[in-house]
Amino acid sequence: MHKSLFAAAVAVALPAVVASTSSCSHQSKATPVNVTWENLGHQVDTAGNPSYVQRFVITGDVGRVARLAFNQFDRPMQPTNAGDTVVKIIPGYYYIASSEWSADQDSLVMEIVTGGLCTSFSFAPDGVHGVDAQGQPFDVNFERKSLTARPEQWRVEGRRDRMPYADQIYDFNATLATDEPLGAYDILPSFKSVTLGEGTYTGEAKGETKIVENANPEWYSIIVAPEGITVEAANEATARMAWRTVGRLLAANGGSLPAATVVDYPDFGYRGLMIDVARNYQPLEEMKKFADVMADYRLNRLQFHFIDDEAWRLEIPGLPELTQYASKRGYTLDEAENLAQIYAGNGDANNPKGTANGYMTRQDFIDFLKYCNELGIQVIPEVETPGHARAARKAMEYRYRTTGDATYRLVEDNDTSKYRSAQDFGDNVMNPALPGPYAFMEKVIDEILAMYKEAGAPIEYFHIGGDEVPAGAWSGSPSAVKFMQENNIADEHGLHAYWADKMADMLNARGLKLAGWQEIAIDKPEDVARAIAPKIGFINLWVPWAQHGAKELPAQKAQRLGLPVLLSAVTNYYFDLMYDYSPDERGLNWGGVVDEFKSFDGYPNRLAPPVKGAPSKVIGVQGQLWAETMRSPEWLEYYLLPKMFGLVERGWNADSTMTHAKYNRIIDEREMPALDRKNVNYRMRQAGVKVNEDGKIVMNSPYPQAVIRYTLDGTDPTAESPVYEGPLSADGVKQVRARLYHHGKESVPSILIIEQ
Repeated sequence: MHKSLFAAAVAVALPAVVASTSSCSHQSKATPVNVTWENLGHQVDTAGNPSYVQRFVITGDVGRVARLAFNQFDRPMQPTNAGDTVVKIIPGYYYIASSEWSADQDSLVMEIVTGGLCTSFSFAPDGVHGVDAQGQPFDVNFERKSLTARPEQWRVEGRRDRMPYADQIYDFNATLATDEPLGAYDILPSFKSVTLGEGTYTGEAKGETKIVENANPEWYSIIVAPEGITVEAANEATARMAWRTVGRLLAANGGSLPAATVVDYPDFGYRGLMIDVARNYQPLEEMKKFADVMADYRLNRLQFHFIDDEAWRLEIPGLPELTQYASKRGYTLDEAENLAQIYAGNGDANNPKGTANGYMTRQDFIDFLKYCNELGIQVIPEVETPGHARAARKAMEYRYRTTGDATYRLVEDNDTSKYRSAQDFGDNVMNPALPGPYAFMEKVIDEILAMYKEAGAPIEYFHIGGDEVPAGAWSGSPSAVKFMQENNIADEHGLHAYWADKMADMLNARGLKLAGWQEIAIDKPEDVARAIAPKIGFINLWVPWAQHGAKELPAQKAQRLGLPVLLSAVTNYYFDLMYDYSPDERGLNWGGVVDEFKSFDGYPNRLAPPVKGAPSKVIGVQGQLWAETMRSPEWLEYYLLPKMFGLVERGWNADSTMTHAKYNRIIDEREMPALDRKNVNYRMRQAGVKVNEDGKIVMNSPYPQAVIRYTLDGTDPTAESPVYEGPLSADGVKQVRARLYHHGKESVPSILIIEQ
């Protein structure tokens, strides 16, 4: 699904850790410790395997540093100095130390040969903190040096250079140029039809509402006349949505609208986002803020991904360990009192700042459900099972260890199963052959349903995850082996299918439909998939391409088997993927890159072509925002916008289209100013640069009113750099860097290397 990036990580032998600590309280302020990190460049061995050398330099109060801990995606690491040590605490969390470090040094330096590539912002270390001689974590001042200071930092011998150079950007920007003016009703998602009339309305977003019969429950019409506005809608909820749209139109046009009749309705009833708050937590206020943005763009479903391997983020009455233990991450060598830090943090498991720690209380979630319900957004809870369950497993083991209560244990003591998950975990799967997982899920489901009832919020689906169960997950479990023999289950795929079927029965008995990632059914035997299909509300179809030599696409197979499909394609709708391959961009790239045009071009009929003789089972589209690389609410907004706009358009208008140029202009002139009014962050596209036929350096922008600033000396432009005003001489210039300034924001730099 979202983690195949890590599957190729190679395990390395690391020194055993004997010491153990789970204390995460920081000492009082002392002389600062400063840490600078740099990628010295890539290299390739004789077998063609790439690696890079990362250098840590520690200055300041170096005598305080016994270890330096940091987070980084799991990679093999080997110090260049025999006296230095790299220890993997858990996959993705390391510390470094050295027998040669001493308190009288001015600086401590360590260089580490690291397998793989470091060609983007999100693959550099994060969560860097010190550990003193008593095993206590402390803050450091951390600085990363540029990833684009030298070409060897992003170029790899024998590998494709994926840097989006400025001349390529120039050519794409040129395709976005258009003289077509925008009309008053050009917003996203676009309307089904607009018929202009005579005169102008000036005033507020209010008027008469009429409820009319229509087969589509989200059908509405907006009738704008000089004397007032009338909204006709299929129901009250759709009328509220229509009036919200009227407000957007008036705001975009300075409080006035030309007379017109708008007729509109969506092509899909399900238009959603999945937001992951497990990996890096987002507070209630940010979730409400973004629900408000969703409502503006007529998105109506939010898949709430609040648990995963790395944390549990929702209070469950009766199971306090889920949040007391599993919502906290910090420096620990044994995870006795909290989970180990991963992705980000400062080593303090009790630090309320940042994204490492935190959870929604029961009342917070009820409040959030009420808020979303008022906006017309249904929240779909997701409890990842049986894989991606490390946080739940660890929490229930903590409960067993501290209370002796084995009711909700998710594993057995004598399980010798050996496996590695996509994130390289070997302890993240529940065991379906035990009673504990069923008792656990029943408790969690019933407590969550009680929250929905108290909130008065609708719930139709309950999502069980179900993806990426690694091979061998139950191979060493005596209970699983016995259970499969007694129940005539052929293999682990069959045990996984058994679990999904029992979860479906548990949910169906409560009036709910099961939802899950495509692995719960699509890769199972066809008779198994057909049997569970009536119990399923939808599967997230995230792999759109044919696999293992199959002659039909997964979406076609799913529809043929009667499985409802929610298009969640990684190729177009995974919003945690980088906008492009610039090393200065954040995000992952295991599934390619996704920008606002990639999502716009995610046409449902191309991702899920009709199946001859079978009715369409595609219920809608959904964008996914996984949070491994997110570090703040501002980052969440940056990842989603503007690439979310393509999803917005495709969910409402599946097959109708506009040109890329017009779409880009609407984003620039309508939607970015609207986001500014709401104080919502977003990403700017880059400036283009090339040397033209006359040998002159020319630049262009995807947004006509943007300012381009540039440098000619290989440094990144700043707000004080020269403004591009016309062609420049290329004589003697080896490198041009340009940055876009627009709407109060700046782009990442674009680079042009000129061969003289």
